Amino acid sequence: MMSILGTLFVGLVVGLIARAIKPGDDKLGWIMTCLLGVAGSFLATYVGIAMHWYQQGEAAGWIASVIGAIVLLALYGLIRRKA
Repeated sequence: MMSILGTLFVGLVVGLIARAIKPGDDKLGWIMTCLLGVAGSFLATYVGIAMHWYQQGEAAGWIASVIGAIVLLALYGLIRRKA
C-alpha cells in the first residue's frame, strides 16, 4: 500500500516537471498534468519491474518517473495531432 502512495506522490510532482521539460503547448490543465505524472510514474515502475531494474513493491525513482511522464506526454501529442 505504501508503494502505491509513494508512486502517487512522486507522480503528482513528476507531471509538473515533465510539462516544464517537454516543449510545446499541449493545453492540459493542472489536474490532467498531475494525472499524467501519476501514469508516468506507474509506467516507469512497471517497466522497471519487467526489466528487473526494480524489485516487486519498489517504486520508480524521480528520473525514471519523469521519463515515463514525458513518454506519455509525447504519445498524447501524437494521438491528439492525428485526431
